Amino acid sequence: QVQLVESGGGLVQPGGSLRLSCAASGTIFSINAMKWYRQAPGKERELVASIRWSDGNMYYADSVKGRFTISRDNAKITVYLQMNSLKPEDTAVYYCNLVWGSPLAYSAWGQGTQVTVSS
Repeated sequence: QVQLVESGGGLVQPGGSLRLSCAASGTIFSINAMKWYRQAPGKERELVASIRWSDGNMYYADSVKGRFTISRDNAKITVYLQMNSLKPEDTAVYYCNLVWGSPLAYSAWGQGTQVTVSS
């Protein structure tokens, strides 16, 4: 019913930049937050950044602070992740997550987009 579609991943050299997009569609109400996670080979899933929908409050993992920026488009229910100064350790599959609903809370995930940072 609810779908999230990610785009913007690819191959980039260290120090380069990428911009990820995630667009949500379907029957969505009472949006709580949209988030970006990533999972590298052999590692646990990691919360990279989140944005609270009510006021735009943002959170960043320590590993990406100062390099990544999360932003939103309220009208489109879309979230972006601008990634600058990319490092090889940023290589992972990046997943978009939507949390919505009241009083019950629902969670939806995108299919993931591959980001590879390599020379």
